[in-house]
Amino acid sequence: MTALDLKSPVAVVGTGTMGQGIAQVALVAGHPVRLYDAAPGRAGEAAAAIVARLDRLVEKDRLTAADRDAARERLTPAGALSDLAGCGVVVEAVLERLDVKQQLFRELEEVVGEDCLLATNTSSLSVTAIGGALRLPGRFLGLHFFNPAPLMPLVEVVSGFATDPEAADRALETVRAWGRTPVSCADQPGFVVNRIARPFYAEAFELYELGAADPATIDAVLRESGGFRMGAFELTDLIGQDVNEAVTRSVWESFFQDVRFRPSLAQRRLVESGRLGRKSGHGWFPYGGEEGAGRPEPHTAAPEQAPGHVTLLGDLGPASGLVELIRESGIDLRVEDEGFAAEGEEKGRLVLPGGGTLVLADGETVGEYGPDLVSFDLALDYRAATRIALAASPVTSPETLAEAVGLFQALGKKVSVVGDVPGMIVARTVARIIDLAFDAVARGVAGEEDVDTAMRLGVNYPLGPFEWSRRLGDDWAYGVLDAVHEREPSGRCAPSLALLRHAFAAAK
Repeated sequence: MTALDLKSPVAVVGTGTMGQGIAQVALVAGHPVRLYDAAPGRAGEAAAAIVARLDRLVEKDRLTAADRDAARERLTPAGALSDLAGCGVVVEAVLERLDVKQQLFRELEEVVGEDCLLATNTSSLSVTAIGGALRLPGRFLGLHFFNPAPLMPLVEVVSGFATDPEAADRALETVRAWGRTPVSCADQPGFVVNRIARPFYAEAFELYELGAADPATIDAVLRESGGFRMGAFELTDLIGQDVNEAVTRSVWESFFQDVRFRPSLAQRRLVESGRLGRKSGHGWFPYGGEEGAGRPEPHTAAPEQAPGHVTLLGDLGPASGLVELIRESGIDLRVEDEGFAAEGEEKGRLVLPGGGTLVLADGETVGEYGPDLVSFDLALDYRAATRIALAASPVTSPETLAEAVGLFQALGKKVSVVGDVPGMIVARTVARIIDLAFDAVARGVAGEEDVDTAMRLGVNYPLGPFEWSRRLGDDWAYGVLDAVHEREPSGRCAPSLALLRHAFAAAK
């Protein structure tokens, strides 16, 4: 199947931020573009705004003046839906209401030809439900662009239950011809990105509600240890707390209130208070005056003396990169493998000079490992990480905690001491993301490669979930979540059947 011919006009209905962005993408790709908005004069204003953005691209040498002039000639505000006759594809970006979208597409069917693709940019409504109102639902699908559309490369091409495979293939090739990266997915709540990304926000909010740490500290650990571009609290402030909570609630309700997608009470209170994030001047953090003014700093432990030596017992698994860092720091690393496995020890650990022990978080609470112990969180890359989270139990001695802090400080890391919550911060977040990815693939939402692409490009994750799983070990995520679920048996962290099968197969 080939892409839509460049001579074929593209129509965009709805001229808000997303509509303008989608129109700009098609326009720069070389299509004639027709803009329509039900509000009088709005299409003309949108066309002027798009041209102004093209002017700025010319000023930045990212578009030639000749290409800008040609694009301007191809851009036409439409005064009525009937002006969209003859278009090869119509993309809708109007109000997120099912009845509004259904009525719009019923009217469009009376205008466009039967070979015209009809597409919705919805992020939260069912593509199948919208298309169910049509006479020819086979040519209807979702084209979910991400904001800002001219900059974000990802487009989810969503097939409803009635979408013809040929229509989906044509849409994929057209999106690819527009210079975007399409991923094919089925019409299930949240599609790929908004479904699999829920734990990134949910676990951060849950950790806050459990008293593990404050928002600034959780964000810092996610960024500086987990490798995420932004923390969950600052990201939802940027998105808008009302917008993010609405998407979370929509996915939760679409899954018949599945506890895995449960909204956050703390975020609900934030929305009810009018603290919506950057756009209201206050969300999780204050925004006013100079950027960052008044914003709380993450908890960072005071300097401690580095231990003279540490003893390695067993294999640190995903944290094995620490071994070389300890050697490079000048701390005497003593390795004692003999008898470790024979004693039934399964977890690799570092023994500190005072006899206390350091272990990698794996879903248990610190106190369960034994007395005088400290747990450290997962890092995307221990060499590149600039911060590490530690957790101690009520029976951990102050001397052991100080030695643990001093060790990581000697490795060049800032240290945040957080509450003793199963799985800590990064480990439980990454494990849940991996779990939802396996579950989505098992349910036919998308393939593994498309899931990894979607999460890297759609929300800028440092790794795709399946790439992360391979790096951490095929049974790692299952082990973490199984342990967390045993301690928090609400079901929200229970590993999926798909993840269980994967871990069981890997163990054989």
